[in-house]
Amino acid sequence: MLNIVLFGPPGAGKGTQSEKIISNFHLTHLSTGDLFRKHLGEGTDLGKLAKKYMDEGRLVPDEVVIGMVEDKITQTKDTNGFIFDGFPRTVAQAEALDKMMLKNNISISGMIALDVAENILKERIRERGKTSGRADDQDEAKIETRIKVYLDETLPVAEYYEKQGKFTKINGVGTVDGIFENIKKVIDQY
Repeated sequence: MLNIVLFGPPGAGKGTQSEKIISNFHLTHLSTGDLFRKHLGEGTDLGKLAKKYMDEGRLVPDEVVIGMVEDKITQTKDTNGFIFDGFPRTVAQAEALDKMMLKNNISISGMIALDVAENILKERIRERGKTSGRADDQDEAKIETRIKVYLDETLPVAEYYEKQGKFTKINGVGTVDGIFENIKKVIDQY
């Protein structure tokens, strides 16, 4: 089973490349945002628990998020694997993900990180903001904050997978197809 963490800062092209990876390798997209919406919308026990934290203005604890991820993995049949989008965001989440996957006799195949210079990221996000409608794509201070949060909090996750020999950095600048060809070469080695 192929399980990939696609990684990179806001504006690196994760959404574009994940679509190509999913289509080419027949993987299941696993987005924590989608999982939250599903569980909250269906009023599941995990959704109710997450809502309780959210209503209090607190972050949903990792164990609740991992529970949602595990639910998705165990409920999904006939897949070649998963592509993790926006998760894990912290080393604690990566460790919890590894434990949960081990319990289910699967593991992360690798992390692929799209590497893009900060000035290009800002330019891409501003450009995307013209059509995305996302407020955080249009506000310069929010763009700065998102990149800073990524560098401070999320980048250590890359180091976590690098220590496991599961980290590959890909140049995220170039044509969409050219970047995808480089990603395919990495995945073909898993």
